[in-house]
Amino acid sequence: MSIFRENDIRGLADTELTTEKVWSIGAAFGQKVRDAGEQHCYVGQDVRLSSPRLVKALCAGLEYVGVEVRVLAPGPSPLLYFAATLGDKDFPTKSGIMITGSHNPAEYNGFKAVVNDETLHGADIRKIAALSLKFLADVPDAKEILKKEHALVDLEERYVNFVKSNIRPLKHKIKVVLDAGNGAAGPLAIKAFKAIGCEVVPLYCDPDGRFPNHHPDPTIHKNLVDLIKTVKETKADLGIGFDGDGDRIGAVTPTGRIMAGDNMVLYFAREIIKEIPKATIISEVKSSQVLYDELEKMGAKPIVWKTGHSLIKAKLKETKAALAGEMSGHMFFAHRYLAFDDAIYAGARLVEALDTRLPETLEDFMAKLPPVVNTPEIRIDCDDDKKFGIVEKFVSHAKELVGPANVLDIDGARVKFAQNGWGLLRASNTQPVLVMRFEAQSVAAMSEIRDFFVKALAKIDASVEVPQI
Repeated sequence: MSIFRENDIRGLADTELTTEKVWSIGAAFGQKVRDAGEQHCYVGQDVRLSSPRLVKALCAGLEYVGVEVRVLAPGPSPLLYFAATLGDKDFPTKSGIMITGSHNPAEYNGFKAVVNDETLHGADIRKIAALSLKFLADVPDAKEILKKEHALVDLEERYVNFVKSNIRPLKHKIKVVLDAGNGAAGPLAIKAFKAIGCEVVPLYCDPDGRFPNHHPDPTIHKNLVDLIKTVKETKADLGIGFDGDGDRIGAVTPTGRIMAGDNMVLYFAREIIKEIPKATIISEVKSSQVLYDELEKMGAKPIVWKTGHSLIKAKLKETKAALAGEMSGHMFFAHRYLAFDDAIYAGARLVEALDTRLPETLEDFMAKLPPVVNTPEIRIDCDDDKKFGIVEKFVSHAKELVGPANVLDIDGARVKFAQNGWGLLRASNTQPVLVMRFEAQSVAAMSEIRDFFVKALAKIDASVEVPQI
């Protein structure tokens, strides 16, 4: 697969992100920055072992086309977004590039970019790909590229103060376990949560780009086992998990129940609607119908949108929504914050909302939601050169079987069935997989929806095997 994806650039650090290739990508990014009328660019880096080399190569490419760079000390992606959003009077810019492999395994790395306050995705990423090929003709020797060292800029204190200023003072002492999975968010998260008044229990908060304890992806339940255990042992009020670059959040209750991303969006929205009664709230095609139904009952304006942090961020800006959030844990607060995905700030808002609602717990909140049964994301390996074609054929087939009005096709096919049941098939923008999810009022009804997908897919490509539920 190409390293150039819908939302970012990502690949194997040693073989696909060679020094020369990254230099050419840096030059292409730099040209994009210059074309947008900017002269400066922040560069952030996560804690992967390959990040220092990629910093040098990316910066050399940026500087080749005349962009002045300022390199941040290792930290999470939100710190880079924070720098590029607020800038500095002596370094005026709304552009920044984050070097990160996000939630991918340790051997991966990549880039997320903001140019003149616009998150690059889709066509812009494809333009970077094309332009980088042209710059490869000018690439210097790798040893020459890696010569220069850049002084590192530390923005942690400024960030922590900003987060604290946007969180209401707590009325209760909240104990929270923070599991960073040895990713980039740990040290900064500890400082931020202590600053807002929490008692913090750190878990795997020492950065280690090998991720020795568990993979830093809080959407996968097995990665939350130690967090759940520690929350129970310490009698904490909640547990929060971060992904490798700190832009996605996971949460667990005192009893160890996992709070799904769509439930978290609803929890946040309930507080925002107190201040903005008809607030626009955005989520994505994988989210439960319960979220959208409950938002309407509250008087909010829910929008179902495409999956992908860049796509959601663009929709948030377009609609002037107060909040957006994905099942994957990307949470975007325009309400009282800066509208980028920041898991540390989202966690602080989770604490604030819990503090406001006590003695109601997170467990109490979820127990009151309308009962449905649903699956987590089901990911099925599928070659990148096949997956989009399979989904396209499935969309057409589903419309023939249940009618176009029952198929939402903005991102794959979300197929609606009786009694609020639905099933989803879409192609991942980040991995060679097909993504499915099913929801219904009962296990039997959900199984019927699964069977619909199995039969439809068998006619399109018999190699796609849908797991039992």
